[in-house]
Amino acid sequence: IPKLDSKGCDFISGSGATACCIMEAGIPKGLTFANVFSVGNSAQMGVEEILQYMDESFDPETSSKVKLLYLETIDKPQLLLKHASSLINKGCKIVAIKAGTSVAGSRAATSHTGALASPDVAVDALFQKAGIVRCDGREEMITIASIFMHPELKGKKIAVITHAGGPAVMLTDTLSAGGLEVPLLEGEKIEGLRSQLFEGSSLANPIDFLATGTAEQLGIIIDYIDKECNEIDGMVVIFGTPGLFPINHVYGTLDDKMITSRVPIYPVLPSTLTAEQEVEEFIAHNRINFPDGVFLGKALCKVYNTPKPESGTIPQPKIDTVKVRAIIDSADNGYISPNEIQGLLDATGIPRASEAVASTREEAMVITEEIGYPLAMKVVGPIHKSDVGGVVLNIEEEASMLAEFQRMIRIKDTKGILLQPMLDGTELFIGAKFEPKFGHMILCGLGGIFIEVLKDVRSALTPVSINKAKTMIDELKGRKILEGVRGQQAINKDKFAEIISKVSALVTAAPEIIEMDLNPLLGKGDKIVAVDARINIQK
Repeated sequence: IPKLDSKGCDFISGSGATACCIMEAGIPKGLTFANVFSVGNSAQMGVEEILQYMDESFDPETSSKVKLLYLETIDKPQLLLKHASSLINKGCKIVAIKAGTSVAGSRAATSHTGALASPDVAVDALFQKAGIVRCDGREEMITIASIFMHPELKGKKIAVITHAGGPAVMLTDTLSAGGLEVPLLEGEKIEGLRSQLFEGSSLANPIDFLATGTAEQLGIIIDYIDKECNEIDGMVVIFGTPGLFPINHVYGTLDDKMITSRVPIYPVLPSTLTAEQEVEEFIAHNRINFPDGVFLGKALCKVYNTPKPESGTIPQPKIDTVKVRAIIDSADNGYISPNEIQGLLDATGIPRASEAVASTREEAMVITEEIGYPLAMKVVGPIHKSDVGGVVLNIEEEASMLAEFQRMIRIKDTKGILLQPMLDGTELFIGAKFEPKFGHMILCGLGGIFIEVLKDVRSALTPVSINKAKTMIDELKGRKILEGVRGQQAINKDKFAEIISKVSALVTAAPEIIEMDLNPLLGKGDKIVAVDARINIQK
């Protein structure tokens, strides 16, 4: 049984064997454990109940502020959310692995949202809402937990101090790709270091003081960055050895500077075989080693980019709840009619294209007189309209409209033809899906027929505030498209976020909605309009 340390982290595991596996990976690197709980198959209590106990018995003076969770099932997601958020708001850090999540359940989904919102997406959304850092394996968990055992990184600017070029280059690439910065250091101040280092040293950042660099020079560099470079938020020190001489004094200097530095210093000591004795001595001073700089870089980025939980009551837009309830209460289970969808969108304040459904040629001719040309025609009934040839755009005149009407009305399961004026703009997507135990998820992204291929979507559990919706938009890979590229007009992000939050308010008022697609909405400047919508309810 490993020796426990009251200053270490807490670990709750849904598997005893996995707990041992993770501890054995962390202890040799210097990570210590204060309390370890294994709940096995959770027949009596699960990870959620242990976390609840830790929250309710939390003492800021004596309780560990770093928690590790290994879960194979989440039976009580709301309990996990409540107490994880509470602990994080009390100053704790939580890292978790959720294993055993399958996407098989999404194969039978009928909507775009259903296909995109797998159970694993719900876990992601839960962890994000709680402020939990999610990881995939034991090495990543150990690295993130070890970061949490250091002072908090308050910004994104990192100084890399090294005596070996290659590892620093790989680390810099990793940090830059993950959203952190390794800023250029230049000017008279930084040049003041040059006279105290060997010729050939690089000061630009990474600061490379060469393989012949000394412990004294390392101390000078750290002090200089700490005192003169106020823009730097953290340091990584890379120092190994080819084994020509002992380096205890170097690691001793590093240990001393870690005590006095105003910013966190993360030690990357890669020579765990050649300098085994020196690394063990460093760890014996209650230090933790990060032997792989790239692992550290990826973990730092993940920690920095994980949002804090929203505190207090989460604001939701006002909608006409009375009208929403009247429509839902009178609707039948399954996909509701276009008229019912229009009523829900109007009650929620979501702009939509004017439209009408025709079941005969004569009705279609009357509708087109009101809508005008060009127009779009879509079948009502089939779920994926494009797959069955049920969408036609840019109809310019009556003869074409009537010919398409005759063709489309014969498509299997078609109950009518929806006619809309043609609109243009960037295609957007907003969806909602109910996940048992977790509640409703809201998704957003770029829309259109390729959404399930590109899968550029972000998700969040309800309620979703406008601020959270803006964060979701900013995290999209295609966000630059929304900002306007190649002459296209930018989309009002605030308006898009407002509609996302309104969808959250709608499913809160109508929890019977199990799936909802707004795909696409067309965005152009301040105008965003829903042109196609599906809503599936189950009472």
